[in-house]
Amino acid sequence: MLQVENLHAFYGKSHVLHGVTLEVRPGEIVSLLGRNGSGRSTTVKTVMGLVDGKGSVKWKGEEILGHKAFDIAHRGIGYVPENRDIFPKLTVHQNLMLGEKRRRGQGAPRWSYDDMYRLFPRLKERQDTEAGVLSGGEQQMLTLCRTLMGDPDLIMIDEPTEGLAPKIVELVAEYLKELKRRGVSVLLVEQKLTIALEISERCYVMGHGRIVFEGTPDDLRANAYIRKEWLEV
Repeated sequence: MLQVENLHAFYGKSHVLHGVTLEVRPGEIVSLLGRNGSGRSTTVKTVMGLVDGKGSVKWKGEEILGHKAFDIAHRGIGYVPENRDIFPKLTVHQNLMLGEKRRRGQGAPRWSYDDMYRLFPRLKERQDTEAGVLSGGEQQMLTLCRTLMGDPDLIMIDEPTEGLAPKIVELVAEYLKELKRRGVSVLLVEQKLTIALEISERCYVMGHGRIVFEGTPDDLRANAYIRKEWLEV
């Protein structure tokens, strides 16, 4: 579904990604792990067209590297940034409305407002509240749901559990499992090994802008060297 090959990216003269190669298959949750500064966020931003890159990014067999972000989103890739980017003066429900994909002649959408409120009941309670006064956890819920209202086939999520209380982290994990049940692929950028290893089929570990490990969660659990060298603080 998503195939990234020999991807390089730069911030000015700084060479950030050094030949990243990875893939996400249909209906699969893949975690992209690593310490801060390893290149994980830059990888998903480059895939999404937000950072210029060189190499190859293919989506369903078509090259999309160099395309604009809105075109990539229209093709069925959703992106949840680490900074959330909600519309603070709009209500929760209005934020969800802005994310909704208008479908013409394609049948009913995969996701409804009721689905969002079932996944995160707190959003239903706050649906008429301006998003800017929500807590950090509520804003994260809203961003996840707004992206999902666009009905993507793949959703790339950058650090969704950062700074959240344990109960909210549990809700986010259930959200990710629901995506898998509905056939949505996920590329998850995450630092918390517990959640990543629990829900992923495969894991990539990044270090210094390169992929240094690829395998199953069990493979990573068994590889003490990789965990110590590239993940543990």
